[in-house]
Amino acid sequence: MNASSSSKKLLSAGLALLIVVAIGTLGFSVIEGDTVFDSLFLTIITISTVGYGLPHELSDKGQVFALVFIIISLGVYAYSISIIISYLVEGNLEKLIRGRKLKGNSKMKNHTIICGFGRIGRQVAEELLAYKKPFLVIDQNSEVILANQNKEIKFLEGDATLDNILMDAGIESAHALISALPLDADNLYVSLSARSLNKEITIISRASNESAEKKLLIAGANHVILPEKVGGAHMAKLVARKDLVGFLNHLSYQGESPTNLEEIDFEDIRDEFHHKTILEIGIRKKSGANIVGFKTPDGEFIINPDPDTLITPKSKLFVLGTPEQIGSLLKSKPNE
Repeated sequence: MNASSSSKKLLSAGLALLIVVAIGTLGFSVIEGDTVFDSLFLTIITISTVGYGLPHELSDKGQVFALVFIIISLGVYAYSISIIISYLVEGNLEKLIRGRKLKGNSKMKNHTIICGFGRIGRQVAEELLAYKKPFLVIDQNSEVILANQNKEIKFLEGDATLDNILMDAGIESAHALISALPLDADNLYVSLSARSLNKEITIISRASNESAEKKLLIAGANHVILPEKVGGAHMAKLVARKDLVGFLNHLSYQGESPTNLEEIDFEDIRDEFHHKTILEIGIRKKSGANIVGFKTPDGEFIINPDPDTLITPKSKLFVLGTPEQIGSLLKSKPNE
């Protein structure tokens, strides 16, 4: 049973109880001539079977009405209790509490929002966990969320195409959004919504064909990935350049392998290396790390940059080495 069906049943059970209470209150008030409050009191103790004494003796008509009302109200009461227990057992209460907590995700900063937790979304989440990057997953499938709630993954149940759900996920302060939904139309709508809510966010979307790719780029996506195209290209490279692919696969981007390839922003580089050339910082001699790439403030990529390349604000270094070697370039952490 999904969350929507459970909520509807819970609502119907509540309405049934209210209707029974209204019928009982009206019936006792008309037949016995009691006040509304006394009639409501008599109705509640009849439904709940708590056993309090009656305000007064019932008339013959009142007793007949009470007998019929007890039979009807007990059935409705039992049905409502079963629905409530079922709702709690299915974890919907926990889900509601978790949903309220996730309202605080709007306070998250520089995180990634993953829309969809299918095969691609799941893989993205696992990679970001390995990178130790903050992220949040939006998915409509409550069963999928419950099955993965024990993992170190934050979930928000809802439709990623809705602006209010994206707002709850902290779209305004997010660093990136990855739309991994199965339908191109949904990915297109997510890209449009995300771009309208955050002009600076990096949007990455999947697509099933080149036609959808073009539309997604127009809609505001920065990058569009065609899984079949990427998979096919990788398979071909395994045939044509298998050793090169093997070498690249040997490199890690996760910081836990003997050899890593990392990108380092200007803001994360040690202050003493700011506004100096690659030759002046001498990272190769000091630690053994190699600067194999450079991104200029204008966005130009330079492979094997010249030693005279100046490290300036908004630039980025691509460094090859061990975690320790690469760490020699980074600013010290507060606890170091």
